[in-house]
Amino acid sequence: AVRPKEAATLIIWRRPASVIEILMGARHQGHTFMPERYVFPGGRVDPHDSRVRVAAPLAPHVAGQLQRKLAPARAKAMAVAAVRETFEETGLIIGGPDPSPKTPPPAGWEKFFAAGFAPALDRIDYIARAVTPPIRPVRFNARFFMVEASHVTGDLSGSGELNDIRWFPLEEAQKLELPNITRRVLRHIGELIANPRPRSADVAVPCFQYIGAGQHKQLDE
Repeated sequence: AVRPKEAATLIIWRRPASVIEILMGARHQGHTFMPERYVFPGGRVDPHDSRVRVAAPLAPHVAGQLQRKLAPARAKAMAVAAVRETFEETGLIIGGPDPSPKTPPPAGWEKFFAAGFAPALDRIDYIARAVTPPIRPVRFNARFFMVEASHVTGDLSGSGELNDIRWFPLEEAQKLELPNITRRVLRHIGELIANPRPRSADVAVPCFQYIGAGQHKQLDE
């Protein structure tokens, strides 16, 4: 089996009225991995993500949850990758004031830091992990993060990697052309918003494993 690459995904949600809405977009048809499927913003973790300066570190409970499986630098890299990929694909910033505005921005972050921001990792929660099944030619070990839209800055734009980026009511999102894991995570999001978890490093985080026929089993870690 192909060794899975580490990846990070960020779910942005809002509740403008009584309905929960999720930001999603369709993967470009040219992608080899799940083309034309609706997904959350996200992508691979880059080697330099752990070295990007931040406006605020991970919240203690999130750091504790991630570090059950990852070294501290790698845990930071996961969250930074989620923020970076979200900005690249949607134009939205999860950030706070740059702590060193006179220091040159990290490579690839020029537009993000030019707006006066650095990644604010304390605003995001870690909610799930999933690994692409061994039968797939392209595999990811993906961590899923979530942030409420009030912590997000900017206007929807993006690099073109995602098409039709917009807000979908949670129930409507379930009817889109989705990867199986995205459908399962959407159900998990609804559960978390309805019944928020304690902000504790001891809280278990689900790891979803594909067992066939569009079904996943949940293991807590």
